[in-house]
Amino acid sequence: MVVVIVITVVVVVVVVAIVVVLVTLVVVVVVVLLVVAVVVVVVVVVVIVVVVRLVVVVILVVIVVGVMMVGWW
Repeated sequence: MVVVIVITVVVVVVVVAIVVVLVTLVVVVVVVLLVVAVVVVVVVVVVIVVVVRLVVVVILVVIVVGVMMVGWW
């Protein structure tokens, strides 16, 4: 009878340990994926802002140069 109780306790402890490890791994993976997603979104937003600024600057330079060329002619 004691052997059965010991085996049952060992099995329960092992199963609980495996479940805790799996839950911990899932939580870590989810947190890592969330961090990666946030970083990707931030990078994309920064790139879009930089590209929009560059396009605006290029358009302004083209307009100014065009006006100067027309005035020069």
